[in-house]
Amino acid sequence: MPRTVAALTALAAFLTSACGARPRGYLAEPASMAPPPTYVMADAAAEVTPGTEEYEHRADNPLMDVAQAPLSTFSIDVDTASMANVRRLLRENQLPPADAVRIEEMINYYRYDYAEPAGDLPLGVTTEIAPSPFHDGRLLARIGVKGKSLGTDALPPRNLVFLVDTSGSMSAANKLPLLQDSLALLADQLGPRDTVSIVAYAGSAGIMLDPTSGEERGAIKNALYGLSAGGSTNGEGGIKLAYQLAQAHFDPAGINRVILCTDGDFNVGTSDQGSLVRLVEEKRKSGVYLTVLGFGMGNLKDATMEKLAQHGNGNYGYIDSLDEARKSLVDEAAGTLVTLAHDVKIQVELNPATVAQYRLIGYENRLLRDQDFRDDTKDAGELGVGQTVTALYELVPATTRDDATSTALTYQTGRELTAAAGAGDLFTVRVRFKRPGNARGEELAVAARPQHARLADASGDFRFAAALAGFGMMLRRSEHKGDLTWRETVAMAAAAAGDNPRRQELVALVTRAAELAGGDTAPTPIAR
Repeated sequence: MPRTVAALTALAAFLTSACGARPRGYLAEPASMAPPPTYVMADAAAEVTPGTEEYEHRADNPLMDVAQAPLSTFSIDVDTASMANVRRLLRENQLPPADAVRIEEMINYYRYDYAEPAGDLPLGVTTEIAPSPFHDGRLLARIGVKGKSLGTDALPPRNLVFLVDTSGSMSAANKLPLLQDSLALLADQLGPRDTVSIVAYAGSAGIMLDPTSGEERGAIKNALYGLSAGGSTNGEGGIKLAYQLAQAHFDPAGINRVILCTDGDFNVGTSDQGSLVRLVEEKRKSGVYLTVLGFGMGNLKDATMEKLAQHGNGNYGYIDSLDEARKSLVDEAAGTLVTLAHDVKIQVELNPATVAQYRLIGYENRLLRDQDFRDDTKDAGELGVGQTVTALYELVPATTRDDATSTALTYQTGRELTAAAGAGDLFTVRVRFKRPGNARGEELAVAARPQHARLADASGDFRFAAALAGFGMMLRRSEHKGDLTWRETVAMAAAAAGDNPRRQELVALVTRAAELAGGDTAPTPIAR
């Protein structure tokens, strides 16, 4: 579409919307859990068909012997899409497919009260340990990483390119209309130091808004609301054009990012996952990073969108309501868009004198080889302003070793212990990261010892993260959930939610999942 025609179309659409005549096709946001606060079809209830959605299969991490594998290494993950998508499916009265449940994303959807980093460090590390709610005699360890908080005035300028899927598959009311309203919320947060461009793609790709100052919010919204859905999906062409635009107006002192908004259903041009991943891997070398926001249901290509964000040095979120858009693009915009530390890796060294076995809960697709930890050429996750990352390990103490799951070796009987092994530490956690513009990594190390004698003595944040892990394992029907029941899962969530409305929402979701699974929802506290 010629640029002048696009502008006139956008203006006409904006004026129609301003007069209240634009057919929105969705219900307003309610204040409570019922009915669900999602954009639904006006003419009929949107039918969820997760069988046509695509999720990557992953097996749960196994229980590992410290004698054989004393190191556990993985990349951080700040994605939150799985939790929002699980919520969407439960609100549609469907249990999510097991592969749609990524426990680390459910845990990291919420923010935790970790201490601010010390001095000029961009991040800090904390640990907390208490009895496990999943198995008697085991411990649960929480590792928390916190990005430094910055005031609005300290944030760098942002060069953003909105890359919008306007193909025919985006015509549903919970896709393009919700997308437009979501990006309009983000536009309201921008200022004169920021720049916004808009690229739309369907059968072909085109620039719908040239780089425009963030204070020109009217022009940005005019272009957004002028978009309409139709045609096939040339994701490759759109991605290339968006990066080209971001690179042409690159701000070396700012944040340069493409925000891809789509259901992930690419079907024209290069559309296979591997080729698209290689494309964004190449483009990230320019310093332009990628955020992916998923919309809609029925044909959601979750696996593709997650991979694109992971390899594009960005994050992946799922938007199922305007409230979720506000959380991601307003309340947490600094963390979503402004990167403090690059290639953040975690390596946990378990002490064989105190721990016999361990299991990392989640992060199955973020595992790294142990030798990758100090290899600064290996890609890993990015940490944004004020973001928190949480990882949970279940530990089998050396005094209660589970020999039924251990593996005896023919040629090895153990390793000689150092003097440090007798100090009582359970493990040492090391975090390696690179500051923006630096090619060499830095490290932090924190040793952890047993803390709480009872689960009830642990912090509310610890118990809430444990409830999320239990919820995820129940949804995945994981063999590692131990004797955990739906009643206990509801009880854990209710006891740790406090008066936080977003955390209280989780209690309703766990209860709904228990009902759908045929479980007993009457809460039974865990006495550990």
